[in-house]
Amino acid sequence: MSNDTITVDQLTDWLTRFRDLVTEQVSYLTELDSAIGDADHGSNMTRGMGAVVEKIHASPAGTVDELFKGAGMTLVTSVGGASGPLYGTFFLRIGTTAGPRTSLDAPGLAAALRAGLGGVVARGKAEAGDKTMFDVLSPALAAFDAAVDVSSDLSTAAHAAYFAAQTGRDATRALLARKGRASYLGERSIGHIDPGAASTALLFQALVETLGEE
Repeated sequence: MSNDTITVDQLTDWLTRFRDLVTEQVSYLTELDSAIGDADHGSNMTRGMGAVVEKIHASPAGTVDELFKGAGMTLVTSVGGASGPLYGTFFLRIGTTAGPRTSLDAPGLAAALRAGLGGVVARGKAEAGDKTMFDVLSPALAAFDAAVDVSSDLSTAAHAAYFAAQTGRDATRALLARKGRASYLGERSIGHIDPGAASTALLFQALVETLGEE
């Protein structure tokens, strides 16, 4: 398997692995959200990604845009709270930017992911340091872009992104929440990892696992 491109089948596997990880970590995500949110992030993500995987396996996509537009719309319509619209918009923008291709090279995936981040910003208005999924997505994609600049190997870029994602996730512990339900807690939000940041790190773990398969 070449790591210079990622196919629709691999991207489908990425979403499936993400479903598996949020399902495995549902208690952890719920625990994080219990501290600073509504205690529903784990269940919302599990239900939403379960619906996504059910849809994409029942009616396999032939192109990247079909895959991610379907995934995005499923999340927007099946998940309450902030996570459905934010992840849904992320996937929708990936699909729109990727277009009707059957595979993406490293620069193509980088551009699609960057557009996804733009969608999250447009939807949630988050900035660096707000204690949201942005604090994982932004550094992860910066690391991905930097890796792509020196190599076409997607696995290398995914590993760099995942390392930055873990660092970004852990850094949210010290931040004061300025967006969403957690912002109502003020200083009491400090000392807790943001649940959206935690689930976003799982997204990059799933990509590493997908590209590591031979």
